[in-house]
Amino acid sequence: MKNILYISVIFIAALQSCSKDLNWVEDGYTTGAVTYAIPAGAYVPDNSFKIVAYYAEANEPDSIGLDKYKMITHLHYAFAYPNADGTLKALAKPANFTKVMKLAKENGVKRAISLAGSESIYSALAADPVLRKTLVNNIMAFVLKNDLDGVDIDWEYPRSNFSNDITYEAFMKDLSARLHVYHKYLSSAVTAGLYAGSVKDGINKAAIDAMDFVNLMAYDGANWKSDPNHSSYIMAGDVLDVWFNEKGLTKEKAVLGFPAYGKNAANAAMTYRNLLANKADPMLNIFTMMTGATPVTYYYNGIPLIKEKTALAYSRANGIMVWELSQDANGANSLIKAAKDKLGELNVK
Repeated sequence: MKNILYISVIFIAALQSCSKDLNWVEDGYTTGAVTYAIPAGAYVPDNSFKIVAYYAEANEPDSIGLDKYKMITHLHYAFAYPNADGTLKALAKPANFTKVMKLAKENGVKRAISLAGSESIYSALAADPVLRKTLVNNIMAFVLKNDLDGVDIDWEYPRSNFSNDITYEAFMKDLSARLHVYHKYLSSAVTAGLYAGSVKDGINKAAIDAMDFVNLMAYDGANWKSDPNHSSYIMAGDVLDVWFNEKGLTKEKAVLGFPAYGKNAANAAMTYRNLLANKADPMLNIFTMMTGATPVTYYYNGIPLIKEKTALAYSRANGIMVWELSQDANGANSLIKAAKDKLGELNVK
């Protein structure tokens, strides 16, 4: 008994001594020899107005004007992909990741990894508590190792008929809780929500509550209310209506998305940058070009429409988002610049 007491005293004294030198972290949060400390104080969400840009890793970083990094508040690197066992695939172009994240950090832009991938893999991972935890752990390890500010989930799409409304909620709650411990944010790219069905019902209010903000993909909806533009002003307003009135999204979490590409009647896309290179007018939303002997009309968002959407986002939401950074033009005709200029007119810092 005396030996047991003696050992216990020594053990307690050792713990007290060590506690002065260690930063306490969650169980398991070491990567190799590195331990990541939990920041002091409670997590406080950032409710400032956002300009979110996605960057697709296949595109050349050097084609993006450096001034764009001064115009955005958040950069989401697209994409990382999960494996069926909850691990993450290696990035396809790690050099691009390093380059754009360095530029973003140097310009005070918040940086996140965006996760996409197979609907079947996400469904299986989210439904299994063990695999879900494994995925969350691997996401956290990636975020901490790369000194990121957050995570964006681009699961296209949770479906209620697969019970994804329940499992997506569980996944987002688990991931949000772990991120917030380290004062990191969680966002999601979501469907426009205009069409009734299992996709619209795949994200519930509890999942929304777990997120810091929601990127509304208010595009790819040609002929909504008979407008041939796949991302019309009317559609943008209706997307906000649906997410506010039917899904329970709040203004401070709403980020309205717009496309830096146009589409034709066959649903084929052309980047805004390439449309301008083919002599499209940045002040218009429609352009007809010849493909061989055939005229083909593209509908896109020009500068005036982007300014109107930015004013709408400022009035009714709390941010604006663009897919995708390199598809936008550089210089005076940049759509991101148009959004930033409009915010300046509205005295938004």
